[in-house]
Amino acid sequence: MSRFIQVPARMLPADTLDALLETFVTRQGYDTTDTGEGMRGWVAELKQQLERGDLIIAHDLELEMTEVMTLSQWQSFGRDVGDDEEEGDYS
Repeated sequence: MSRFIQVPARMLPADTLDALLETFVTRQGYDTTDTGEGMRGWVAELKQQLERGDLIIAHDLELEMTEVMTLSQWQSFGRDVGDDEEEGDYS
């Protein structure tokens, strides 16, 4: 069994997704004044990156933690986009 699974953003409640993205912004050290809209602007930008597949939401089964990571971070774990994502339309 793999330690990490990809979680489709559409499966998360909006407030949970926003909290994960805000944590990512803080952890990456982004300057929230860059967007002119503060944290809200970064969250909107990161949602677009999720839609494009530039970011991944991953759940660590061992640590029971969910976090946002870049595509390159995901691939560093030897994963491909779509690995472990459940099939189906959840919208």
